[in-house]
Amino acid sequence: MRADTLRASRAEVLVNDYVRSVYNWMGIGLALTGFVAYYVSANEAAVRFIFGNTIVFFGLLIGQLVLVFAISGMVQRMSAGTATFLFLLYSALTGVTLSFIFLVYAGASIVSTFFICAGTFAACSIYGWKTNRDLTSLGGFLFMGLFGIIIATVVNIFIRSSGMNMIISYIGVIVFVGLTAYDTQKIKNMALTQPAGLDGAVIRKGAILGALSLYLDFINLFLMLLRIFGQSRE
Repeated sequence: MRADTLRASRAEVLVNDYVRSVYNWMGIGLALTGFVAYYVSANEAAVRFIFGNTIVFFGLLIGQLVLVFAISGMVQRMSAGTATFLFLLYSALTGVTLSFIFLVYAGASIVSTFFICAGTFAACSIYGWKTNRDLTSLGGFLFMGLFGIIIATVVNIFIRSSGMNMIISYIGVIVFVGLTAYDTQKIKNMALTQPAGLDGAVIRKGAILGALSLYLDFINLFLMLLRIFGQSRE
């Protein structure tokens, strides 16, 4: 009986350490993104170079996509150090491309939207952790919604409809709220099923992959909410 209790206690410690690592890395990524975004927005030469040159801007966007696919698809073949570096590099590049929000939106609305996003994200993450409902089937529906958002966004680049932009934003909030709960449950299941004595490097790579998922959920939820609640600087 005592041995079973000891094993259960050790398993709980491992799960808690794994989940804490996921959220720590997510927090580090978000902090790095925010710092880089603010720094770039305050540098007039950097703003002109990035947003005044189409090739540079789209090159950065393509670089972000390459990094996401590289981390997601090749993390098991990387060293833990490489996975960590690529995640931090992605966070920094995202900060560069998101620096425009400090140029477009008032600082007070950015801060208030961030707290709205943080509260919403926390609530959804707690739900995903606590619920006994299997969210696997919901994931497929949400990913379909995500692809729909991407297609609608590309179309709206050409038609420039403010009404469609707002519809995309509201649907986007719903999709990323759901994805936050879904990804949290997936991370919980990964933590619960990882074998005892797993190599620390393997655990770190899993934590980086989980952190990337939640980071993307948070960033996209924040951007959708900013479209709805954000106030122009003018």
